[in-house]
Amino acid sequence: MNAIINGEPRRLAPGTTVADVVRSLTSAESGVAVALNDEVVPRTAWASTPVSPDDRVDVLTAVQGG
Repeated sequence: MNAIINGEPRRLAPGTTVADVVRSLTSAESGVAVALNDEVVPRTAWASTPVSPDDRVDVLTAVQGG
């Protein structure tokens, strides 16, 4: 299936969850936020939230700097 991940088209396996997408993009264990079709997905729901065809997933990571 196809989905839009951080603005880029990407092919995903059926059954892919938000947690799978996050793991494929970052190894950060904190400072990560996810929106699925413009709705924030709580971290506790990542593993149980499926990504459907044509969904938009935005994964944001906090960056420290000065």
